[in-house]
Formats: sequence, structure tokens, C-alpha cells
Amino acid sequence: MLFAKVQEKEITRSILGNFSKSLHEMADAEVLVIGAGPSGLVASRELAKQGVKVFVIEQNNYLGGGMWLGGFMMNPITIREPGQEIFEELGVPLEEVNPGLYVADGPYANSKLIAATCEAGVKFLQLTSLEDVLVKDGRLCGVVVNWTPVQSLPHQITCVDPIVLQARIVIDATGHDAVSARRLEKRGLLKVKGMGVMGVEASEDAVVEHCGEVFPGLIVTGMAVSEIFGLPRMGPTFGAMLLSGKKAAQIALEKLGALAKV
Repeated sequence: MLFAKVQEKEITRSILGNFSKSLHEMADAEVLVIGAGPSGLVASRELAKQGVKVFVIEQNNYLGGGMWLGGFMMNPITIREPGQEIFEELGVPLEEVNPGLYVADGPYANSKLIAATCEAGVKFLQLTSLEDVLVKDGRLCGVVVNWTPVQSLPHQITCVDPIVLQARIVIDATGHDAVSARRLEKRGLLKVKGMGVMGVEASEDAVVEHCGEVFPGLIVTGMAVSEIFGLPRMGPTFGAMLLSGKKAAQIALEKLGALAKV
């Protein structure tokens, strides 16, 4: 026999036991990152490298968001300087096609970033959507989540209650959806302006500049920043996604330090 002799029930038990253990840990995190696109991956990796207990919630069954493809469903992605420095750190091959403008292969870059994030110790909960937020004493301190497939079922036959995952800090890296921010807006706690028209030169600087805490306990990064502040959209270039993710992690570390002193 080529493979080890293992009964099917042991395979089932292995999956259930491991998943239960992971979800048990996720119920009380230091940082929850919502969205596993490039900004969410960079933010979670940077935090995990510093020993932070961080978990990532992703509504799709795959990680990496829109970076698998560049513009118009073509694999090459562009990165403007200095965003390429993160790819250089990961060993992603780059070609400088114009001064300060680099091209990388989307699948290669995404695979490298996902692998590096996993190697840092980050754990993921996929096919999971944010339904609501948990706010106590004027501070966001957790998220309400449910299985993504539940959303596709008719409401009349769906009775699947969500669960709550608590955290000291939540990072919204959900891109154009800005899910956490919009749940706060629905309750009159935050204003979301909606993204502006295309303007690459202005947009990337603005995303990194405005990346930060927009509500106590909530940090926004990536295109969620554009949605909240009404910044120009940037199209298929990813430097601001990478650098804003790194900045979000730095801010989260500072906030965690401040909370520890309270």
C-alpha cells in the first residue's frame, strides 16, 4: 500500500478538531482583519511577525482579492515605487517598465504574499461574511459573522444565526465594500462618502495618507479608505494596497500598546 492506512472517520475528526480549535481561538483576538486582499494580507503578516494574535476573515473561498488579475482580466499587475519594496522583500520578480513603475505576475505575487502571511502564523476563516459589528461604550470591539453561502438562500427558509468574534482592534480591508464602515454608517456612527473618479497619481498617496482609525477600534486600509473619504479610484495598480496594509499594522500596534496601558 502506497499511502498510510487511515479510516474516513479519522479524516473527518481531524478536520473538525482542527477547525474547532481555530475558531475557539478566533473568538477572542487581539486583531481581526476583515478581507484577505493584498492590504489585509500585508497588515496581518506585519502584525503576526510582531507576535500579535491576528486572524483574517474572508467572504470568498480564496485569498488574495483582486491581485490574482491585473486590469481587464490580464495577469500582469503594476506597482509604483516605493510599493515594490514589499515585493522585493518577498522575492517576487519585478520588471521596471518605466521609471518608478514596475510590473509583476499577479498569480506569482499573490502566491508569494499568501505563503509569507501563512508562514508568519496568520490563520484564516474563509467563506465567512461580516453581518454586523459589535460596539460597546462607543468602541468597536468585535464583528458578527455568518457563512457566506447563507446569503444566497431565500430569507424565508434561512434561520442560521451568526456568531460574534471579539477583538481589541478591527482592520477593515474589504476594499470597495468597506463593510465594517458601512455597518457603522447604517447606525449613524460614521459617514461613508463613496469613492471618487479615477485618478491614479492622487489616489495612491491619498490612500496611504488617510489610512488609519476612523472610529474607536476600527482601522481602515486599502480601497476601504477611498470609499470612506471619497478618494479617487486607482485601477489595477497595487502599491497603495501594500503600503497602506503595512501602515495599518503599525497603527494597530500603537493602539494595542496604548490599550495595554489603560
